[in-house]
Amino acid sequence: MSEKIVALVDGSIYSTSVCDHAAWIARRSGAPVELLHVLGRREGAGMQDHSGTIALGARTALLNELAELDAQRAKLMMERGRAILDDSRAKLEDAGLAGITTRLRHGDIVETVAEIEAEARVIVIGKRGEAADFATGHLGSNLERIVRMSRKPVLVASRAYRPIQKVLVAYHGGTSALKAIDHIARSPVFQGLAVHVVTVGNPTAGVTNGLDNAQAMLRAAGIEADISVQPGQPETALARLVEDADFDMLVMGAYGHSRMRSLIIGSTTTAMIRACKVPVVLMR
Repeated sequence: MSEKIVALVDGSIYSTSVCDHAAWIARRSGAPVELLHVLGRREGAGMQDHSGTIALGARTALLNELAELDAQRAKLMMERGRAILDDSRAKLEDAGLAGITTRLRHGDIVETVAEIEAEARVIVIGKRGEAADFATGHLGSNLERIVRMSRKPVLVASRAYRPIQKVLVAYHGGTSALKAIDHIARSPVFQGLAVHVVTVGNPTAGVTNGLDNAQAMLRAAGIEADISVQPGQPETALARLVEDADFDMLVMGAYGHSRMRSLIIGSTTTAMIRACKVPVVLMR
């Protein structure tokens, strides 16, 4: 079975970008696209138990009416979910793709992604969800959970798609960075693109050797990658380089520290997703 590009669509303004990035990967890899929309447990639920919220002695008719409203709401959310999937499929078909599948599920989105992850080549998700226009400084509530869980690459789509020609790879020598280099070398998606591998820090012998090895691996795969060392802190240096050198995509390892440590000292991964206006591919 061919691995799929799993694209998470939620009806937000980022859904269009998710579809555009999924289409770009599909055209370059030949992989099929599956569109996924997940209804939360409350959205997909039918009758809820209101008996504890209504004063003793309330008429049974009121309980029945509330139950009917719950059922109507669940039906509407199902119809909305199908409409989101239908609209997204139409957009991909307009882009020339065929064989698109859709999946509407109930439950926790992270648990759902975990169930189907083995079928995925890459997971595409928007940077923000349905509240994107009202929470521009925040990431989608499920994004970090999905990235921390997934063992497959996660492409975090930017607000709008633009053609991708130049790719910046953040390389720190760790396991996730090595995995990112290996993925780029093996994937047809990156063939023919201008790739630049950068380490932020001091140009020590170990850093230089690591970059040389990464460059050699990519060149062996037919990718003529450049390498460099940039001074400063990753959160600021990488974002500045993406902006100044007009890169179209950033690839980096994700969440190298524990969640508790990230809460205390912050996370380079989260900071980069927030700062960059281009799609970010995350590897764990």
